[in-house]
Amino acid sequence: MSLQTTTSQTVGPYFGIGMTWLIRDNLIGEGVSGDRFTIQGRVFDGDGLPVPDAILEIWQANAHGKYDHPEDTQRKLLEPGFKGYGRVLVSHEGMFRFVTIKPGSVPGPKGKEQAPHLAISIFMRGLLKRLVTRMYFPDDPRNADDPILTLVEPERRSTLIARKTAGGAGTLEWNVLLQGPDETVFFDVGL
Repeated sequence: MSLQTTTSQTVGPYFGIGMTWLIRDNLIGEGVSGDRFTIQGRVFDGDGLPVPDAILEIWQANAHGKYDHPEDTQRKLLEPGFKGYGRVLVSHEGMFRFVTIKPGSVPGPKGKEQAPHLAISIFMRGLLKRLVTRMYFPDDPRNADDPILTLVEPERRSTLIARKTAGGAGTLEWNVLLQGPDETVFFDVGL
């Protein structure tokens, strides 16, 4: 008799057929203002092995701090080429890559401005719910006062902040570790 838990229901596996129209690895279009970045990284499991079948879904505000969503009623500029939404597949080596801009600040809890960040959901085989996390930009002074980032223990905040790479200006690395001592911080959103 085995006491090892087994999954009764999973979110995957995913099949390319029928999903390709959902893939968007470039969140910006022509004429969109803001500092452009290529975000690249890998998704690792608890043993440090690459996860080959995850999907990352990215939501963000534009450079002016406005989301392309009907519930964002702020009187801020919304540029026609900006979508603020992307979805990327993770390769067999656990790698992902997408292009975006650094978003502007958006209001957070009690109206306090949040540091520029990307809201990221991770879907993969074996998960019953999506994992929700954030990616912040390195060296942004607003990170120190962000109302969400300051809720995270100081020693774990680095899991949410991308790193500059030797790949040049405008390229950032942000890895996702699903378990272990350096596990990425995930948020319970009650969904």
